[in-house]
Amino acid sequence: MRTVPGTRGGAVPLVLALLLAVAALLQGAGATGARAETAAATTQVCALYCDTLDPSQAAQETFPVPDLSLNGRVVRLHVDDTDGMAWASIDGGQTGDSVWLDRSWDGGTTWDGLLGKASIPSTWTGTRTLMYNLYDPTNHRRAVLRACGDAQGVACTTWAHLTVCATACDGSGSAPGDTQPVPATTLSGRTIALHTDSTGMAWGTIAGGKAGDEIWLDRSWDQGASWPDGSSKGRTSTPSGATGTSTARFNTSDPLGRLYGGAVRACGRAVEGQNGSCTAWARPAPTKASAAADALMYSYDPNTAYWPSSWWNSAVALATVIDYMRQTGDTRYEWIVRRTYQIDKASFPAGARSSDPIDGDFISRATDDSEWWALAWIDAYDLTGDHTYLDEAVTIATYVNGLWDTGTCGGGVWWDRERTYKNAVTNGLYVRIAAELHDRIPGDTTWLGRATTSWQWFQKSGLINSSGLVNDGLTSGCANNGQTVWSYNQGLAIGAAVEMYRATGDSADLSTARRLADAAVASPALVRNGVLTESCDASTPSCDDNAKQFKGVFMRYLQDLDSVTGNAYGSFAAAQAGSLWSTARDGLNRVAEDWSGGGTADWRTEASALSALLAAS
Repeated sequence: MRTVPGTRGGAVPLVLALLLAVAALLQGAGATGARAETAAATTQVCALYCDTLDPSQAAQETFPVPDLSLNGRVVRLHVDDTDGMAWASIDGGQTGDSVWLDRSWDGGTTWDGLLGKASIPSTWTGTRTLMYNLYDPTNHRRAVLRACGDAQGVACTTWAHLTVCATACDGSGSAPGDTQPVPATTLSGRTIALHTDSTGMAWGTIAGGKAGDEIWLDRSWDQGASWPDGSSKGRTSTPSGATGTSTARFNTSDPLGRLYGGAVRACGRAVEGQNGSCTAWARPAPTKASAAADALMYSYDPNTAYWPSSWWNSAVALATVIDYMRQTGDTRYEWIVRRTYQIDKASFPAGARSSDPIDGDFISRATDDSEWWALAWIDAYDLTGDHTYLDEAVTIATYVNGLWDTGTCGGGVWWDRERTYKNAVTNGLYVRIAAELHDRIPGDTTWLGRATTSWQWFQKSGLINSSGLVNDGLTSGCANNGQTVWSYNQGLAIGAAVEMYRATGDSADLSTARRLADAAVASPALVRNGVLTESCDASTPSCDDNAKQFKGVFMRYLQDLDSVTGNAYGSFAAAQAGSLWSTARDGLNRVAEDWSGGGTADWRTEASALSALLAAS
């Protein structure tokens, strides 16, 4: 059992010491009032946990800075790197001595003080604070912390500046590759350039100058809006006799802090003056898919464990990240699978995750919202082999099966609990889910029967029009309603046919999938100038939050069809990836909704683009 310096003159078990510390915190707050004042003035930060977690729950303990000796007392900063939290302790003291944390979001220029202030109670010789976060991924910030004590005088440890480490740590690394993601800038005849390597590290160079010229990197965790934690990284001067120099390499992601998609720029100053010049902000692109994945993960919130604020879109985004990990072997983000499941399996009131209440088990009144989560958990099972996720998908699918009936239109799953509409998305999803479950549950016949029945109904329902395109749904009279042909409905029908082919081996299902894909690729309703296009892409206002993600769903299932047809649609996928990368992407690797260029960019459009890039890989 790990021990800590005792508060009564000896070493005691950590858990006991922490229980004593909690009591000390409570007594200290009553004695000084500082703890209550700090809580009122300081905004609570939440990441994997919220501020004021008990240190007994720490996953590990490190000591990043030297202890402080304060009039015979020992003031110590403790860090739990796994959870990204820290706490402070004071030992060898006397009644009334106190300890607290200071936390700074700008490298130590300003700080929130007196965090968790605790005083040593009567008869004790030490105490400690609760734990506070070092990272704020929701607001894209890294902190520095220090431990402070008041024992016949006030003093603090040095600030803990935790080095960012990924493949290599800041200031090191020598991976191959030298890409300049944004144009160089010039200053008094010098050329200042930003470079990135194959691991996503960045460095800056200055050339064409003289001794004394300076070069450095700025690093921002909020897409260039601010960089208090990252100014003047690797700042260096051109040495005597040289005309240029470079910085060391620095990371653009901080896996420890769950901070992804950091931006960098190279800045320089000529020796003759005080003015400087910087390149544009950029994110590295070691590969196109990894760049898109980082841009997407930038918006994932570890605290709420989804992408605010769209429920079904988050399910698709999760599945897309899982697709990325399965296809590339890059498992940096695998932690979000368990995190999302653990946090979001609960029930939520309306407005917390969706406009509808969430009942638990990812189920809500909108049937298709629930179904997207079932597909995500099947994908999670394929990634991890953990039957927890497959069981979750069965729970959701069983609920959806309860909304199948034959009394209206001869079959089909209702789009909502109120049973108001039978449409393509709900039923395309159901076929795919049921067939996927059959293909993963040994000896299954139940889900195969449901998949077969629902697929036969789908093909005969009228949802597929005479041109081989899938309209949105059925009228009250059970006829095709002629509403918009959306790419995701077409993609889901393709995906349903492919999975049925896997489940049954029936070549007719594969032929149907190809017919649906060929109709889409040839249709001016879905493809313009060779680029997959939603009908709302060019409208004002453009696509809503739902439609922003439709094209990615189509590409996901076109890739699935491609995998069983010998790359029959590889050239189409390559054209999509080429267009979005060259015309719809900015320097931060954000891809707009219109893959021909234009429209807004957010995490939904980035998830959609990632599916297209994976399809072309």
